[in-house]
Amino acid sequence: MDLEKLRSQIDTIDDQLTDLFTERMDLSKQIAGCKKDSGLGVMNVSREREVISRVTARAGAEMESYVRVLYQTIFEASRSYQTHLLAGDGEFARQIQQAIENTPSLFPTRGTVACQGVEGAYSQQACDKLFAMPNIMYFRHFEGVFQAVSSGLCQYGILPIENSSNGTVGEVYDLMRNYKFHIVRSIKLCVRHSLLAKKGVALKDITEIYSHEQAIGQCSQFLKGLKNVKINICENTAAAAKMVAESDRRDIAAISSVPCAHLYGLEVIEDKVQNNDNNYTRFICISKNLEIYPGANKISLMLSTSHRPGALYGLIAKFAVLGINLTKLESRPIPGSDFEFIFYFDLDASVLFPEVVTMLGELEASPELFVFLGNYAEVV
Repeated sequence: MDLEKLRSQIDTIDDQLTDLFTERMDLSKQIAGCKKDSGLGVMNVSREREVISRVTARAGAEMESYVRVLYQTIFEASRSYQTHLLAGDGEFARQIQQAIENTPSLFPTRGTVACQGVEGAYSQQACDKLFAMPNIMYFRHFEGVFQAVSSGLCQYGILPIENSSNGTVGEVYDLMRNYKFHIVRSIKLCVRHSLLAKKGVALKDITEIYSHEQAIGQCSQFLKGLKNVKINICENTAAAAKMVAESDRRDIAAISSVPCAHLYGLEVIEDKVQNNDNNYTRFICISKNLEIYPGANKISLMLSTSHRPGALYGLIAKFAVLGINLTKLESRPIPGSDFEFIFYFDLDASVLFPEVVTMLGELEASPELFVFLGNYAEVV
């Protein structure tokens, strides 16, 4: 039998499958009505387990695992549909609508903004790209930025969360679960690192280099080529440049930026020392209040799952059913737990779509941890 005939047979089966699926979903709709009348929840684990056992046995050993995946997806679609039918206007949907109504149509040009580091820090550069006239307050540590926003001392805060060549800023992700905040915008900043030292100092004179651990990781190839040079971690690349400028020593240097060289009177003794010329760091702008500006097309969530096989798959399936693109999945261990994790998701989605709000409301109503971090736009 040739390929076209085989494909024709598959087309016929696909039509039959579609008809049967829509018929099944119609029955699911009727079941949702029965559940509503009886006060039952959407999820019925024992019923799903019973169906999986029956259909996998019918499919046989060779197809068992494939049928299992198929029905897990069907169950997720059915639960999503029933939840949509039963949800109505829940508390989560009301919070989202209220945020949309209370958020101005334009992102602010000014505000009091918390940044980690000192003048010249990459966070400050990201801040200046987001706000035309910011009043910047500097904090030594990332936690200070969270605390300033949480306490109301600052309206906004700028934090780096990931780098294209050196990955996640783990400290920021670990702090996220300790503070209540919302992401209102994000920005990708092209980062160019340079080796800075006092005027007249040559590379051969350097015995110690200071910088932030992320910058050190991003410049690892350059640093490996240096002999007998001690690498020291400090809280910020700009702080490293400032320290070198204020020190009496002439054998130390900082990995920082060209603007910091001008700011602190240093010289660039090696330019573009990062591993990759296409080196970007992503920063988020956070606020205490939920603000959803027009054009918001990215959603960030913080979630946990039950400690059972397939739990994460079931969570991701909720996004897949709605055709939502998952752009980032980050896991961080929960301190004091036995191999349990919190998951951070970035999605290409908007709360302007009712089905997205319904799905998020379903997650919020679950017994697992759910934190809606924000719906926002990302600029470059």
